[in-house]
Amino acid sequence: MEIYPIEATEKFDDATLHRKYCLSFIKKYIHGDVLEIGAGCGSFTRDYIKDDLNITLTETDKKNHEDLKLIFEKVKNISCSNKKIFQIEKNFDTILYLHVLEHIEDDITELKEIFKRLKKNGHLIIMVPKHQKLYSNFDKAVGHFRRYEINFFTENLANLRREKLLSLDSFGYALYFLNRIFFKNEKFPSKFKIFIWDKIFTPLTIIVDFLTNYKIGKCIIAVYKKD
Repeated sequence: MEIYPIEATEKFDDATLHRKYCLSFIKKYIHGDVLEIGAGCGSFTRDYIKDDLNITLTETDKKNHEDLKLIFEKVKNISCSNKKIFQIEKNFDTILYLHVLEHIEDDITELKEIFKRLKKNGHLIIMVPKHQKLYSNFDKAVGHFRRYEINFFTENLANLRREKLLSLDSFGYALYFLNRIFFKNEKFPSKFKIFIWDKIFTPLTIIVDFLTNYKIGKCIIAVYKKD
């Protein structure tokens, strides 16, 4: 999305527990030369960055791109770009789409481009919102073309072998569903709502997700490997 709502960026940057929880499932797959597509304001990046990674961040939103350059200007192993995937010539060990693929209208073509830029034994890591029936004013306002169903992430996707498939944030699913019913005209949740979801319900979600074998949540994580 080339113009991303500042309000959404600022508010969801505070969801630190949720981000760390999601990243706990994928950090071990992040290695070598890393490409993070649509890095926003670097919220996820700050929580996975390590000295042994060589990270390229892309962002087409002008403000976010400028902010990324300022945030990471003194970090030697991070470079920032405003290019899209088909404009990037380098190949990578890890490619990340963390709440980004839903912003891309032609996601199938995007996945084909990813395959071309992934090194042998490299990993593609995708995180997307789940359940199209939850599509709301918020999804529309932030430029989501869709929410995903689990069957999109087949055993093999774009000639890549699937290694992990999880649904996270069970309580978030219930909260999002209720919010859609009772606040149907709302575009962006308040900071207070995000605080309650992140700081109170995320610790509970960790338990429920485990007990339900990671099947219910409103967020999908899929990891693929190029053999």
